[in-house]
Amino acid sequence: MEYQFDLVGKIGSMALIRREDNDIDYNIFARLGAELKPGMIWVTSGAAEIGRLDYIKRNGCELTCDSVDAKTDYAAQGQTILMEQYRRFIHQDYSVRQVLVEHQHFNDKYKREHIRKLFLRAKDQGAIPIVNYNDPVSDEENRKWELSVLRREHREVHECVDNDETAAVIAGLVTTRVLLIMTSTEGIYADPKDPSTLVRDVLGKDAEHLELKVRELQKHCVGASRAGANGAHAKLEFALSPALRGTTVIIGHGRHRISDLVMGRVPCTRIGIE
Repeated sequence: MEYQFDLVGKIGSMALIRREDNDIDYNIFARLGAELKPGMIWVTSGAAEIGRLDYIKRNGCELTCDSVDAKTDYAAQGQTILMEQYRRFIHQDYSVRQVLVEHQHFNDKYKREHIRKLFLRAKDQGAIPIVNYNDPVSDEENRKWELSVLRREHREVHECVDNDETAAVIAGLVTTRVLLIMTSTEGIYADPKDPSTLVRDVLGKDAEHLELKVRELQKHCVGASRAGANGAHAKLEFALSPALRGTTVIIGHGRHRISDLVMGRVPCTRIGIE
């Protein structure tokens, strides 16, 4: 199989934060920036959480408005700070391009093709796309209504509010050797309460065998790392389609280097066809 990209990667909000200090983990951004390069597409969460922390620093308290409105306001405040960190740490020879997306961009064939061509041009022009869901302008009720209309039409629907799904959809939009999902755990566990049960390999001899193994592992997946997160079960669901198409999916901790995860030098979960 010929791959257009070396890697589509995604990092979760909590992997970018020093929880004990309620601050950005600049070491994580530095490690990411040292390895991101053209030929990669990077999906990043973190705008809302970074915006929340920045608001607290400047005002001494959290917002008291409706939680949905608060997420919108935090995301708008945090997005500029998020992009500032990527630009600061990515090699100065490379261009950095912000790509803010919503579900509609992946549920319409013309918009989907527009984004695919944007990604391909970025690689040819020495640029790295940094992708995030456009929370500040996404109204939840409108989104739910639009998605329900699409489902009634019996179409494949991508919601993409969860950036794990966004990364997986992008991995299907282009062809990529690796889909890397960086999170706040070492990977997927057979027993979520026991770190020693990390599942290092979920490999199938063919597509049917791989799907059976993923479905079996999903039975052990409960809970999530934080409120609003979809957890390991959803990560496996999103990972399945790219893996069935020939992409190697890796789920690992955000503190590790991209290259160490890809090369298997650190603990992680690897999903794919043997």
